[in-house]
Amino acid sequence: MQQKWQPATQVIHAGHERNEAGALVSPLCQSATFVFDNAEQGGARFAGAEPGYIYTRLGNPTTAELERKLAALEGSEAAAATASGMAAVSAALLANLSHGDHLVASNAVYGCTFSLMSSQLAKFGIEVTLVNFSDSAAIEYAIKPNTKVIFCETPVNPHLDVYDLDMIAAIANKYSLISVVDNTFMTPLLQQPIKHGIDIVIHSATKYLNGHGDVIAGIVCASNQQMEVIKYEVLKDVGAVISPHDAWLILRGLKTLDVRLERHCDNAQKIAEYLEQHSKVSKVYYPGLKSHNGFKLLGSQMRRAGGVIAFELDATLEESINFINQLSLFSIAVSLGDAESLIQHPASMTHSPYSDEERTQAGISDSLLRISVGLESAEDIIQALNLGLDRLT
Repeated sequence: MQQKWQPATQVIHAGHERNEAGALVSPLCQSATFVFDNAEQGGARFAGAEPGYIYTRLGNPTTAELERKLAALEGSEAAAATASGMAAVSAALLANLSHGDHLVASNAVYGCTFSLMSSQLAKFGIEVTLVNFSDSAAIEYAIKPNTKVIFCETPVNPHLDVYDLDMIAAIANKYSLISVVDNTFMTPLLQQPIKHGIDIVIHSATKYLNGHGDVIAGIVCASNQQMEVIKYEVLKDVGAVISPHDAWLILRGLKTLDVRLERHCDNAQKIAEYLEQHSKVSKVYYPGLKSHNGFKLLGSQMRRAGGVIAFELDATLEESINFINQLSLFSIAVSLGDAESLIQHPASMTHSPYSDEERTQAGISDSLLRISVGLESAEDIIQALNLGLDRLT
């Protein structure tokens, strides 16, 4: 009988199948199409009467290993690898929403997710209501007879609000809705929404899952029933599937996910505590701080607080931009989860699709900065921040 592995073991071994050559590292199957033994076999595979590969847009051995691994890590029945994190978001929503349906989502989400909801879904006659997911009454008040899906990120990009997954799942069950959670900031090693009753979990695999800043990809984890629609209707027809090479790179990156996350989290905790006591920082958003609304969920919902910190400077917009421009060690970039420490200005970068009013409602101020804490020495990161803060007038 297969022993139950801990996540640190799963990231290395889950989903792997011994190959004919006995190669320790799974081979990269860089092929667009697959050869049938005969025409009858081809017909049987297209009809679903015989298992096997047809065309990489429909499935590939390298991609399949990545999908098995992520399903094991998230505790879902199945997973689908996509061409980007936004492809994962789109696939999860398009699989469950049609013309005339209604979506309830948190009022702070990644900028392109917001743009998809506010601009693209409207073209298909799908209505969207954005509310504060910290308020269960607000979520229930927003639900209509035609509501089909509720969606949120937790922690939220960019200001790291944390939402109670048990509460969200309970509301979804009460009203027979599909619940979708973006788990990018946590990864399945720090948070597993499906264990709290969430139906669909998505990731930008570009971030921590890959961890090396050289891949664009996404993951959707859900039930077999959901996956039939997501993979064989939406992704098949839209075509937003991952390349085998990118899947192979993520498989390589996942082997070090556990040790990388521990360093990310250790560094982030030290840096958040440093920022919180600095006189030129007016507010720090990090679930590892007792002042944060998510601290109470550490240990029950989240194993640790993650590697992303947001903070507001006691400064003007111009001063905040100058702080970023003069900061040493950090790279000015909009991703996260890489070995390098990154900094960005959400209002003008990742969340620029929001109007000024929408940003205010979402709690994204002009002086809000977001940092992805890297794997460098925490002392060196703090020294760089300290020098930058000292330059503020």
